Amino acid sequence: MNGMSNGFDDFYAIIPAGGTGTRLWPLSRESKPKFLFDLLGQGRTLIQTTFDRLAAICGIDHVCVSTGERHVAAVREQLPELSAEHIFAEPSPRDSTAAIALATAVLMRRHSDDIIVGSFAADHVIRGKLAFIEAVRQAVQTARAGYVTTIGIAASRPSTAFGYIHEGGSLAAQIPDAPDATLVERFVEKPNAVTAQAYLSTGEYRWNAGMFVMRASVLMDHLHKEKPRLARAIDAIADAIVADDHAYETAVETARMHGENPRETVQREDFHAHRDAAMARHWPSIEKIAFDYAVAEPLSVEGGVAMIPGDFGWDDVGDFNSVAALLPSVDERNNKVLGSLDDVTTLDSAGDVIVAGGDRTIALLGVNDMVVVDTPDALLVAPRARSQEVKAIVKHLAESGDDELL
Repeated sequence: MNGMSNGFDDFYAIIPAGGTGTRLWPLSRESKPKFLFDLLGQGRTLIQTTFDRLAAICGIDHVCVSTGERHVAAVREQLPELSAEHIFAEPSPRDSTAAIALATAVLMRRHSDDIIVGSFAADHVIRGKLAFIEAVRQAVQTARAGYVTTIGIAASRPSTAFGYIHEGGSLAAQIPDAPDATLVERFVEKPNAVTAQAYLSTGEYRWNAGMFVMRASVLMDHLHKEKPRLARAIDAIADAIVADDHAYETAVETARMHGENPRETVQREDFHAHRDAAMARHWPSIEKIAFDYAVAEPLSVEGGVAMIPGDFGWDDVGDFNSVAALLPSVDERNNKVLGSLDDVTTLDSAGDVIVAGGDRTIALLGVNDMVVVDTPDALLVAPRARSQEVKAIVKHLAESGDDELL
């Protein structure tokens, strides 16, 4: 695909795969976050469908993943087509700015300062393939014009679970190839219900899905200006990773000169010395800060952020109510089941969300609008109306010292 001129030749997609999805406990854990699960029962996990979606746009070798070191093996197992040099492993969580910046800094060194990079979360569900491709296309065009560009999701309800983007004036005259582009007036935090309804009534607000597309140099120049310590640390680690690239390539060439098959004698995993040293020196001190706070919000004040409307189905699968909305009903009483139907029996029960993962039968009698999540070592029972509060149970377990359940 990359040999074709499809308008995305200079575009590289970054998939930050972090977080634990605490509202989906006990299914999602620190050791196996929600992006590693097939939450739609379709045979592909969330990170696999994200990868498929982006690879279809820019090609397999233009997609990379930033994730924690403890998840690298699972990511490689689920995405065997992703080459090792396209996985960026973080020793510890440092939030989205560091994850996106490191991948961007390495890609700049491998390709060009002028490449366009886009960040798309590993654990979101998107429906409407053509509309998504068109939104990304316009975002890439807008990024080429120098804007950090976000894709704003049509707000279908006054949700208090998402941040919002306040839409500004049109940029169509300035960027003819992105007729739907607008300036971003500002980003706003998750509102209360009254404020969310007020946003919706204006027609000027969209949900912030955390999708950002920008010229690599624009991002790194901003970080050097506003977050110089973070940017210098990222640069040092990126230089080390590229040094490992060169050491690996030299070893491959040497093996060929000696008549050896490099695939058999040279393993990229053996060439991490520079990276490991740089990570140990710089990563622990990198500021933990979300991309919105470090980049999007301050640049929007300067008029440097644009938005493309994303008129496709989107969900961040933030709790078990979201999971329920994405699953088909298994009976006329609107019960939803993730897992084997053979493990679930219901009688006079309606509107329940049941996750069967404990290798035993779950029987519900006269139970309505509840969440029941069964796993081998933990069982959650909660009203669906309190799905957003499941993270409070995780916090309670952490404070109680039950770390093995987190």
